[in-house]
Amino acid sequence: MYVADLIDEFLEHLEIESGRSKKTIDNYRLYLERFLELSQEILNKDDIKASDITKELLRKYRLRLNRFGSDNGGDDLKTITQAYYLIALRGFLKYLSRREIKSLDPSLVELPHVVRKQVTFLHFDEVEDMLEEIDLSTESGLRDRAIIELLYSGGLRVSELVGLNRDSINLEKREFVVRGKGSKDRPIFISETCADRVRDYLDARTDSLPALFLNNSKNLQAVDTSGNYRRITPRSVERIVEKYARLAGITKHVSPHTLRHSFATDLLMNGADIRAVQSMLGHADISTTQIYTHVTDAHLKEIHEKFHSETT
Repeated sequence: MYVADLIDEFLEHLEIESGRSKKTIDNYRLYLERFLELSQEILNKDDIKASDITKELLRKYRLRLNRFGSDNGGDDLKTITQAYYLIALRGFLKYLSRREIKSLDPSLVELPHVVRKQVTFLHFDEVEDMLEEIDLSTESGLRDRAIIELLYSGGLRVSELVGLNRDSINLEKREFVVRGKGSKDRPIFISETCADRVRDYLDARTDSLPALFLNNSKNLQAVDTSGNYRRITPRSVERIVEKYARLAGITKHVSPHTLRHSFATDLLMNGADIRAVQSMLGHADISTTQIYTHVTDAHLKEIHEKFHSETT
């Protein structure tokens, strides 16, 4: 069977049976079409069969990936990007294996070692400095305050936040459910202050639109009957967060995801169990949550000074 046809079937499988998001499927399509293109060049064949995927082809493909930028007059692919390509290929090979289609053993696709970037987070007082810069005399200000409070209090991804409707969130119980990556549901808990700020914003609105947060831009097109008319976009939320970080004099780069990092580090610094933090963040793998354990570094100095014998 030809790889081109099998890639299409694999992507349909991801959509229908695995319930993966459109963005994930688009990314997998890009990665696998690049694999097919480079494989055709390596083997000098227009039509690649599943049985043509061998250890030697994999070796040459990895070499092409590593040299991709240099060979094309651009920047080399970062190691993390190369890993994404290989994750897609391994997923494709697992799919072929389950269908008993002869091809390369997926376990032979080893991922490169990726050095994770250090997590940037804000201390509680820095978040408060941002909030103090917001003018609460306007509807936009009330919205911006509610957005930052909700990102920090609930640990939401920006995509999850912009997808919320008024009826998504229970301000009395101060808890609700979001559907995150991999279409997995998880509970979100928010503080009383956060609930009050969201309520203040909703009370100031005079519309009946379903979206929890609205874009106040005047340059809007005709009414969208899908329920997304004036719904705020991820990019607008990014600008809001960047604006108040700048006004607060915070020099490091601050994004909506920085507030999610801050949510996690605040929990851990106050003694929360890492497994509980994993659940609240919606991480499938505990190793993803472990990037936040750097926050214990502050306590290591205290332990060192308290228990380590000092020479005289």
